[in-house]
Amino acid sequence: MPTNSPPAVPDADSIPIENVCERTLLHTQRFADDPHRIYRWMRKQGSMVPVELAPGVPATLVVGYNTALRILRDPERFPADPRRWQDAMPPGCPIRSMVEWRANALRSAGTEHERFRRANIDSLDHIDLHLLRRQVIDEAETRLESLLGRRDIQDANQIDVIADYARPLTFTVLNRLLGCTEEVGNDVAWAMARMFESTEHTEQVNTVLSRSLGGHIAAKQSTPGKDVTSRLIAHPTGLDPVELIQQLVTLYGAGIEPTVNLMANTLRLIYTDPRFLARHDGFLPIGEAVTENEIADPPMANYCLSYPPAGVTVDRIWLPAHQPVVISMASCNNDPAVNKGGGDYLHAGWGLAYSAGPHKCPTTAQAVARLIATEGTARFVDMLPDARPQGRLTWRPGPFHRALSAFPVSLR
Repeated sequence: MPTNSPPAVPDADSIPIENVCERTLLHTQRFADDPHRIYRWMRKQGSMVPVELAPGVPATLVVGYNTALRILRDPERFPADPRRWQDAMPPGCPIRSMVEWRANALRSAGTEHERFRRANIDSLDHIDLHLLRRQVIDEAETRLESLLGRRDIQDANQIDVIADYARPLTFTVLNRLLGCTEEVGNDVAWAMARMFESTEHTEQVNTVLSRSLGGHIAAKQSTPGKDVTSRLIAHPTGLDPVELIQQLVTLYGAGIEPTVNLMANTLRLIYTDPRFLARHDGFLPIGEAVTENEIADPPMANYCLSYPPAGVTVDRIWLPAHQPVVISMASCNNDPAVNKGGGDYLHAGWGLAYSAGPHKCPTTAQAVARLIATEGTARFVDMLPDARPQGRLTWRPGPFHRALSAFPVSLR
């Protein structure tokens, strides 16, 4: 945990973040409906703007790419440990379970962070991506065949891409990678849904996760397997039971909702963008669509929180101590300083969808997410060639994600 530092004095020519412009409420439906218009307005105000993550929870949102990169690469001035700050959150704060301190790499700094990160990287790097690809394809095809055979689906001639396909497919694959039973997976699904929905269930979410994942870890300690959990248990860092639970919370949190939304948002792009609908060669570049979504409209739009232990001036803007600094991957990736009108996203090396610096998402974890989203999207398009979105698609409110409320499609 960062040590207490004496309050710094603002530079004479700096301005407090709250004076940059009016504070934007990131938790509203208005923001969810058209965030990119608001990001464009924000970038005109400067590289950072004041926002509210939840009622009574102020923060700074970094909307300029170069500024974000400097902050992400400066863990001394911008550590990821929230313990000093989180006690100031209002009672019942709906985002608490998403941002509170956990004994994992995402919410730690210094040697703690290095220890947790090493255990995760070593455990993930044993995943056989070629085998995983085959498993994803098999599971996707099996699930789609089952859906098409269901009487309720046949009668309604409609499915929900997210609820009926993307989420159960992703959960099944992640459960297999982590060695979890379906029962444990269902408990985690319930808890993760409430965590990402930013509901006032933090205590209940943590209780369910601790009970279910604690039991899963105990079972793996007795009977290890060839899975990520067993490798975490055996790792030489010697993670204790609480630390093991929190590594799995991180892996599920990073692996489920962002991957589900990446898949769903990619299908939305394919079905609504004339560049894809107008293809006459019968070939849809699924990989290109996935990559474009990761950069232009990432499923985790605003995240990578840090908490300056002392007041600090960045770009002549004064940021107060112990207040969240949030990176807007969605805004930064569309910053004209680096994204000059889109173009060849497939070879764009500047996207921040997986963060940057010491907290960047491990390479294997990135590969797993892309693989699930790409193969899941490809199987859906191949097996349901006549599927088309139905009605007006709406977005779930929330300060962090870019997620559809539902994605109904007709099958012919």
